[in-house]
Amino acid sequence: MKLFKITLFAVAMSTVLASCGSGAAIVATPIQNIDTNPLKITTLDDAQLKHWPAMDLVKDTVPGMSVDRAYSEIIKKRKGETVIVGVIDSGVDIDHEDLKNVIWTNPGEIAGNGIDDDNNGFIDDIHGWNFLGDIVGENMEYVRIIRKLKPKYEGKNESSISAADRKEFALYQKAQAEYEKESSEITANKVRYEQILAQLKPTHEAIAKKLGKADYTKEDLAAIKNPTLQEKQQIAMLNQMLNYADSVPEVIDGLEGDTKYFNGRLDNNFNMTKDFRGILGDNPEDITDNHYGDNNVAGPDPTRENVKHGTHVSGIIAAQRNNGIGMDGVANNVKILVVRAVPDGDEYDKDIALAIRYAVDNGAKVLNTSFRKYYSPHADWVYDAIKYAASKDVLIVNASGNDGLDLDTVNIYPNDQIDNGSEMADSFLTVGALNYKYGGELVANFSNYGKTNVDVFAPGVKIWSTTPLNTYEFLQGTSMAAPEVAGVAAMIRSYYPNLTAKQVKHILMDSGLTTNTKVILGGEASNTDSFANISKSGKMVNMYNALIMADKMSK
Repeated sequence: MKLFKITLFAVAMSTVLASCGSGAAIVATPIQNIDTNPLKITTLDDAQLKHWPAMDLVKDTVPGMSVDRAYSEIIKKRKGETVIVGVIDSGVDIDHEDLKNVIWTNPGEIAGNGIDDDNNGFIDDIHGWNFLGDIVGENMEYVRIIRKLKPKYEGKNESSISAADRKEFALYQKAQAEYEKESSEITANKVRYEQILAQLKPTHEAIAKKLGKADYTKEDLAAIKNPTLQEKQQIAMLNQMLNYADSVPEVIDGLEGDTKYFNGRLDNNFNMTKDFRGILGDNPEDITDNHYGDNNVAGPDPTRENVKHGTHVSGIIAAQRNNGIGMDGVANNVKILVVRAVPDGDEYDKDIALAIRYAVDNGAKVLNTSFRKYYSPHADWVYDAIKYAASKDVLIVNASGNDGLDLDTVNIYPNDQIDNGSEMADSFLTVGALNYKYGGELVANFSNYGKTNVDVFAPGVKIWSTTPLNTYEFLQGTSMAAPEVAGVAAMIRSYYPNLTAKQVKHILMDSGLTTNTKVILGGEASNTDSFANISKSGKMVNMYNALIMADKMSK
């Protein structure tokens, strides 16, 4: 079917018949011209924050994706087909109370018999595959590059390098500079945070004892009568800390979490001596050495802390709806196929390429890829996998990254860009992150953007979703924005299965909402642009509009 291009105005003038389910007519007008609506920005309470991505910009004055409105006004009692969504990530807690009923089960495998029943080369791959085995921490890619090239180039300068080796030598120098910059910053932050904690903990304990409670406020501190000089200093410090959270214990928890993060980066990401990959037994430089790992998609850590990211992503897409617990994912009729390929560090190109192929070969029609890196020695393997997914009519929904950068000026992987600026596959969608504040702060201060290399935007700040061991947390990042869109894509593919991946991509782009509002980019108040000018579509994904357009296009 030829790619359908249609304006929202044209859709609005049409009466649309459903292509599946009950067949009842969709009589709905797309949301448009939002700049003409009188919008107000209100403070969201905790319940609203947990639900804001599903809210409607016009009705709720929050830039959500109109998910609730789509279910109540369009989906209603319509029946869709089951869609498999491949989550290529850190792994998933497949026993989570809100996910266990939406996890894909391989119909060709008999659980636990130690036999490759479906002859795909992966034994007992019941819910997906773990290409990392027992690996949790890993190096950054530039550290691996340094370790590989150091014996050849250490101590040398450009004048001593042959013409044939200069490109490789330049890569070595760039990686070395990146390592020195990043590791020194992390080390400095670690020391600074440890120093703050060393002062804050005893200060908090002393004042908490004086006040008889740990959850004191600024008002409580101000009410302390006749403080000593030491207490005045303590009160000043605690007042400063209360600018960052509602309570000092929250600040301490945050600082301890950050310190743990810094230590992890130093021990794993920047480790120049440990071979993390050795326990897998494969050759990461050989793409044909492609059967390794195991079927433990929840990873080796019994706390399942290492699969928090993938669990959160999966919940955004498909946490069981209307079950009275936890939260509702964007999509119904979804099964999550888990592919564990993203460690705490940079992923290997080989693992990602094979993960894409594995998910595609096992029936996934949408893939979520919430990971990014700046160096990709075997990018061609991943590009070939992206093309393979396109050839099998699979849509890849990809996170743009969290560095506040213009992706038209820097190369981040994975991507689908050819050197001349064109795309190698028109079924690869890159997503930036929205804040819940409509107006100048609409774009998340961390989100990457780009008129050419980012396609759409979706909610990515303070996103509530599933985390391991039946818990739920707020996380944020373009890693959260991508699965919001993957959920909408899965809905389109469920209710309009005749539409191709390419068509679904363009529906997501063409049906979204736009605004001429000037937005702050990269968290820099001096760096602003029109929202309509910072992505290829200039729009934020809207499920209500997308389903209306999908219905028209499916005819």
